Amino acid sequence: MSIITQNSLLTPHDPTKRVRRKESRPHDILAAALDIFIAKGFAAARVEDIAKHAGVSKATLFVYFSAKEELFKEVVRNNISTRFIEWGEEFEHFEGTSCDMLHYCLNSWWQRIGSTKVSGIPKLIMSEAHNFPDLAVFYHQEVIQPGNALIGRILQRGMDRGEFRQLDLQYGTYTVLAPMIFLVMWQHSLGHCTNQLTPMMPQRFLDMQLDILLYGFCTSPTLTSIS
Repeated sequence: MSIITQNSLLTPHDPTKRVRRKESRPHDILAAALDIFIAKGFAAARVEDIAKHAGVSKATLFVYFSAKEELFKEVVRNNISTRFIEWGEEFEHFEGTSCDMLHYCLNSWWQRIGSTKVSGIPKLIMSEAHNFPDLAVFYHQEVIQPGNALIGRILQRGMDRGEFRQLDLQYGTYTVLAPMIFLVMWQHSLGHCTNQLTPMMPQRFLDMQLDILLYGFCTSPTLTSIS
């Protein structure tokens, strides 16, 4: 029996293991890219660092993603854009009041994005948009526009059902977004340094903001009651 045969008996070859590893590489690279982009920003993030963090070579990374810009775009699509599809489907079958719907929207956003490392992406875009306008335009099309449309849908539903008073839909949407943006900006800037001095409790902040929003939006204060 040859040495090769003996080795193969001692360490059985499993072709499925190699296939699984190859199939997981894009996911590993995207996870590594998210970590590096959030830690260093887009400009300072190096493809070499992302590849090393993912456990692959730079050449392997470029097999799946042609450039750093394309890698960033796929990080956004994979971590944020898909959420709008989920929320859209959920809202199609939502049976509660529009107040309940807005409450669910803010809390679901916090659970799926705001409380995760993904929440660092909006700050990255805001801080680097001037130097990378193409990425800013991409982010606007991929995240801001569908996000605005989702919130506008809730507000329009409330007006159509007589639960919300007639609102300026565009600026009503901005009003809902403002506390969400503040929260992620705080977390990824001053919050790192001052949270022990001035603790920020995100859930309490969102509850307070929602309470203020609903008292302003609703046709009657009694409609703001949420279980």
